[in-house]
Amino acid sequence: MPKVVTCLLMKDSKLLILKRSDKVSTYKGLWGGVAGYVEEHEEPYDTALKEIKEEVGIEKKDVSLVRKCDPFTFTDYYEGKKYDWTIYPFLFKMEKKNKIKIDWEHSKYKWISPLEIGRYDTVPHLKDIVFKISG
Repeated sequence: MPKVVTCLLMKDSKLLILKRSDKVSTYKGLWGGVAGYVEEHEEPYDTALKEIKEEVGIEKKDVSLVRKCDPFTFTDYYEGKKYDWTIYPFLFKMEKKNKIKIDWEHSKYKWISPLEIGRYDTVPHLKDIVFKISG
């Protein structure tokens, strides 16, 4: 079962959400956080920091961990295929006003209030994660 991190970045009480591009294998066009697979022998926290750098160009020194939640597992069906996921949610605060530089995995990004998440078509369980982790 794949282990995946979902990282939410916060700046000035706003959360960063990213629209998944057509080049990714799952959940194309849906809004999510920074996400990535936890590789074998890698800690989820280290994966989170690596993915933040790769996907939005923010360095480890420019974020601080606010909260992490217990991992949870769920099954989902996407384009006729079954996926079993284990998600490790993290919330990070950006320390500076860094410019977001999205990679190929995303087509756009937005800063939103956590209460606005319901207005977006998101990857599975993102709304639950936002409400749980942004406290």
